[in-house]
Amino acid sequence: MQVKGLPWTLVQGSRRLDVELSDLAKQRWRALKVFQETKDWRFVRETFGVSRATLFRWRKQYDPKDWTTLEERSRRPKRVRRPMWPLGLVCQVQELRERYPRWGKNKLVVLLRRDGVETSASTVGRILSNLRRRGALHDPPRQRISVRKRLRPRPYARRKPKDYLPTRPGDLVEIDTLDIKPLPKIQLKHFSARDVVSKWDVLEVHRRATSAAARLFLKAVLDRMPFPVRAVQVDGGSEFKALFEKACQELSIPLYLLPPHSPKLNGGVERAHKTHLEEFYEVTPDCPWQVPEINARLLAQEHVYNTIRPHEALGFLTPSEFLATHPP
Repeated sequence: MQVKGLPWTLVQGSRRLDVELSDLAKQRWRALKVFQETKDWRFVRETFGVSRATLFRWRKQYDPKDWTTLEERSRRPKRVRRPMWPLGLVCQVQELRERYPRWGKNKLVVLLRRDGVETSASTVGRILSNLRRRGALHDPPRQRISVRKRLRPRPYARRKPKDYLPTRPGDLVEIDTLDIKPLPKIQLKHFSARDVVSKWDVLEVHRRATSAAARLFLKAVLDRMPFPVRAVQVDGGSEFKALFEKACQELSIPLYLLPPHSPKLNGGVERAHKTHLEEFYEVTPDCPWQVPEINARLLAQEHVYNTIRPHEALGFLTPSEFLATHPP
């Protein structure tokens, strides 16, 4: 009687199948074992669902001294094509990102196309990643800006009607305040107004959030928004009572108040707060923190926001471009 055994290479590999190999490697080892016993690659193909070329490739890469050779290998090419971006494009992307450090690839590509540079957002994103990986691009350090909103009772009971839907620029302007505490013992009040349709913003800073300051800001909103304001929505803060409320009544502007604990209903201006915190306050370390100087810089930030910065909600148009195509 003739007794035949398995090759020592497969036997040595089988001793390691219990704990160290993955299921895929074990399956490959079984296919090689069956092929070694039967010498019939067609049977192996029908049993394990692998082609003849794949089976022979497994057998060629299998090393009995290194059972990890049965594991799945990386399919990454040995030679990877290097990027061939024009040096001028890389310099333009870096310059724009350093000028507007909180803007992403989708906004930067719009600015490049305005300058006549035809490229894609994915290319700009890869350039930014490459610059950051090489250490050529450094984002400015964030400054800690303390934000705290005090909840006060809302004595004014008028709410926005449920059937009131803003469809034109100026139909609804949301106004809110934000506490700015850049340094110890320095606290300022930032006022933001946003038109919910055109995303047009008006910004201003005051020392205190009083009804007199809110009335002055309302006048600035009416002067600097390029369309008539038909309704204003605020929360129940004390700054939006007294003189502010009286000014709205004298101008016949409907004043809508939010219900308690519902900042999400003022989502437009709340998002404006975050945008200007990130794109102005956190990246302006040399600000003197005096009201006249801050308002002068905020006026420049307002101009950038309304006429230069692309908005994803507007199809990457600026508010001024949106108003040009959708007049009030």
